Amino acid sequence: MASVLIIDDDDVARAVLLRTLTLAGHEAVGARDGVEGMARFRDHPADLVITDIFMPNQEGLATIMELRRSAPGLKIIAISGGGARASLDVLPVAEALGAQRTLRKPFTPAEVMETVRAVLAE
Repeated sequence: MASVLIIDDDDVARAVLLRTLTLAGHEAVGARDGVEGMARFRDHPADLVITDIFMPNQEGLATIMELRRSAPGLKIIAISGGGARASLDVLPVAEALGAQRTLRKPFTPAEVMETVRAVLAE
């Protein structure tokens, strides 16, 4: 199984992702924003990072760019519900910056697991 870092400022979404991935046998850890996520990644590199886009301190697009610079082969999934800017669709930008896949919130645990399996198989 894979080690997965989940970066999301939404405590409930992060907890659901952590539980879903842990129950599937993955080693999962969480971070509340890109700054904390990058610190965790530097200390314990993951096989896969799932990052939200709209977060305080360091948002997801900057986090994806930083991850790409430090770990070019890293698997990344970007997630977003649009936040306060729900009409703003930045998931295509996340893909252009290096995310292999994207998920729009709300998503089901089955959608998460299907996406994680696909990305890890690449």
